[in-house]
This record gives sequence, structure tokens and C-alpha cells, in this order.
Amino acid sequence: MPYKITDGKIEPLRYTVDDVMHKLQEDKIKFLDLQFTSLMGSFHHTTIAANVFQKEDFEDGLPKLDGSSIRGFTAIHESDLIIRPDPTTYATIPWIEKDNTARLICDVLSGGMKRKSFPRDPRGIAQRAEDYVRKSGAEISYWGPEVEFFVFDKLDVNTMTPYHSQSYNIVSREAPWSAEGVGYHLRVKEGYLPSAPADTLMDYRNECVDILSNNFGIVCDAHHHEVATAGQCEIDIRYDSLVYAADGVQSYKHIVKNVAAKHNMIATMMPKPIALDNGSGMHVNISLWNEGKNLFFDTEDQYAEMSELARNFGGGILAHADALAAIVAPTTNSYRRLVPGYEAPVYVAWSTGNRSAIIRIPGHFKGEKFFNLKRIEFRAPDPSCNPYLSFSAIVAAGLDGIKKKTSIGDPVDEDIFKMSSQRRKELGIKQLPASLREACESLEADRNFLKPIFSDDALDSLIEQELKEHNEVVVRPHPHEFSMYANV
Repeated sequence: MPYKITDGKIEPLRYTVDDVMHKLQEDKIKFLDLQFTSLMGSFHHTTIAANVFQKEDFEDGLPKLDGSSIRGFTAIHESDLIIRPDPTTYATIPWIEKDNTARLICDVLSGGMKRKSFPRDPRGIAQRAEDYVRKSGAEISYWGPEVEFFVFDKLDVNTMTPYHSQSYNIVSREAPWSAEGVGYHLRVKEGYLPSAPADTLMDYRNECVDILSNNFGIVCDAHHHEVATAGQCEIDIRYDSLVYAADGVQSYKHIVKNVAAKHNMIATMMPKPIALDNGSGMHVNISLWNEGKNLFFDTEDQYAEMSELARNFGGGILAHADALAAIVAPTTNSYRRLVPGYEAPVYVAWSTGNRSAIIRIPGHFKGEKFFNLKRIEFRAPDPSCNPYLSFSAIVAAGLDGIKKKTSIGDPVDEDIFKMSSQRRKELGIKQLPASLREACESLEADRNFLKPIFSDDALDSLIEQELKEHNEVVVRPHPHEFSMYANV
């Protein structure tokens, strides 16, 4: 949901159908961009002239989607789908300068008389997740995603001639390998919070924050350079309810890519684009609330001020961590990030402040005054994931833990990265799947906890598409293999 800040107070902008019809006139909108998300997380759109858009379109939807042309959606014989705009998502697009253009995020509906939610529509799945939260006894769930990404000056990729070469080339003015750098290079793993001039992207991030806040109503807290070299960034956005938080992530990714393109740069959500350096994560902060009470907070707990309900919720996440990996880390490249040694959370454990575990309970503040800050931070997701599916799967795992009273176990307050394998074995610490195939196999074996929210059809399609991607990569030699094996 968009927000505005007045005298330091954050207030929701609850656009109604009538509000949007008025805004189209007030903002002199010429074109309306209708956006939706595929099962695999890609943002898609179709654009219509604003003067043909009718008030009734908010209820009936528009017959503007061939589902067979969207990967993972439908077969060609059942391809007629409907997109129905959500008026609460109205925003203006500033980088389209010639003609005033606004956007609306849409739900995808099946065709026919009933126009029901399409089972593979990620936003529809997220709406079912919100319903499931309410049926489980909580009024609302809040989600605070921390999205990292890279901004390169240029990215050259050669994969179209597989028998000739497979290569990529990253150009970044910040990188130590750059031939056209600024002279203030950021060494590998030394990019965290450097000041200008080493941080060359402050103006870029300022522009992104301005658009996020003033055009899209997404409140931003802070922005900064992240640990990796070559332009790794993070812009912190405010928490929101499940569907709106996922809307925010999709809008965030859309904005940072388009602002980068405006400046002849490229922003990428690829989790691990640079070998031997840190990858990009999307840590997700979660809490459940009821009647203004944070259900995860309990002052009686001396270790982390966590309620028993929160411990069970976290226990559910840990119990289903392997299956969740296929959804929150859904690309082959995700598993190049999820390796020890690069601050990526590969070990299935929990703690306060310990960033080597996949669940962290932030402990900056303690006491009743800060009850609203108590949350679970799940560190396995990365920015390539579909936020609608990821948030839905995480809440399904957590609620399954509450239902079954799953113990979260003992916290681990040691650096798991530096533990011996024997020590990890003694503590019962597992490692996440090492590949997308392993993650898909785990999801196939452990999917029942998702059934209150996900259809089997949606999960089957997701697994099918991910395995195709896995096979696309494993059948091709990697450039580094030539340096290792060409002379064997």
C-alpha cells in the first residue's frame, strides 16, 4: 500500500476506485501500465490508453493476457486470462518523460463466467496466505524485506553461440579489475559503508529513494553500499502486510532497474554475479500481530524476548528449510551464494545476532518500549525470488510450526562458519541444499505444509520450470573448467 509522510508521520494512501479515476484526470495521465507477476517472479506489463480505461474495469478486469506466452502459466488450449487492476497500487512512472504514465498492479484471473483467481497467480497465492494467517488466529502479518542488488556500468554476456564460447564480462568503475575506474577501487569483500568517492552510487540511490517515496509511496529508511565490490547496494524499505510488502519488492526491483537503465547502467538481482565475493541476499523480517499486540514479543524470555508462539513459528521455518529453499532461493545462481565463507546463511540454526545462522533474532534493543521491533529474520532468501511465493511459503512453514508446536531448539551462539564438521554434527546443524535440483527434490518430498495456500498445480509447475533451469546450466561447460581441465 502506498504511504505518505506528513510532519514525520507515516500515513497510508488508501486509493479507492473513485480516487484512481480522479487521479487519472488530475495527473493528466495519458497511458496506464498494467503490471502483473509470473509464477517465476518476472514482472510483466501491458499498456493501454488511459482514456479507454473504464471504472468497471476494476471489477470485471481486462481480457489482455495470453497465459500460454508466460512461462509457467498455462498451455495454449487454456490461455485466455484476465488481469484485474488493484486501485490501491496506483503510482506515477517518472522515467517515462514524453507521456504521463501511471501503473496499476493486477491480479490474474481465470477466464469464463466466474473469473476466479488463477491458481498460478503469485499475487492470488499471497492473498490466500493472508487469509490463512487470519484463520490461524492472527489479525495480520508484517514483512520487512532487505533487498540487496548490484549496479554495473556494463555487463556483456555471450551465451548465444554455445559451440564457440560462453563468457561474461562485468564492467564497474568501483571494481579493482576495472580499466576505467575512478581510482578509489573497493577491494573484494571491503565494500561495506564506504564514503564517497569510493562509493560512486550515492546519487543513483538518492534518485531511487526519491522515486520510491514520492511516486510509489514506498517509505525508505536508509540506503548504503553493501559488502561486495563493483556496486553492491541496499535500500531499506518499510515493512508492510504480506501482499503489499510483496508488491513493494516487485516495485523496488522495477524502479532500481529502470533508474539504472536511465543512466546507462544495469542493476541486477542475480544473487552471486561475482566469484569469491559476497552475494546479494533478501533477508526477510516477519512478525504476527493481533489487536495491536506483537505476538512474537515476550519479556519473560530472558534470551531473546521471544514468545513461545514465535519459537514455534521459527521452528516451523527450520523444519521446512530445505523445501523452502526451492522457493526463496529459486535459481541455479542462488546456490553459488549459499556456500560457506561469504556471510551467506547456509546452516539451519538460529540465534540472536549470529549472522551465520539462517534465523536471526535482531537484538539491537530490548524491553517493553521496543515490543514492536521483535521479529524473526529469515536470511536464506535472495532477491531473485518471487516475493509473493516466498512470503506465502515462509508463513505456511511458520504456521505449520505453531500448529504442531515445533520446537526451534537451542540457539547457536558460535560462529558456525568456523566450526568443524564434527562440532556441527554434535549440535545437529544441517546445511541447506547445495543445488537447485536438491532443493526441488526437498520441496517435492516436503510439500504438505504448503497445501493450505498453494495448489498442487502451482507447485508442480514451479518445480518443473526450476528443474528445466537446473538442466540448462549443468549440461554446459563453465569457463573456469577450461582453466582446470583443458590439459588433463
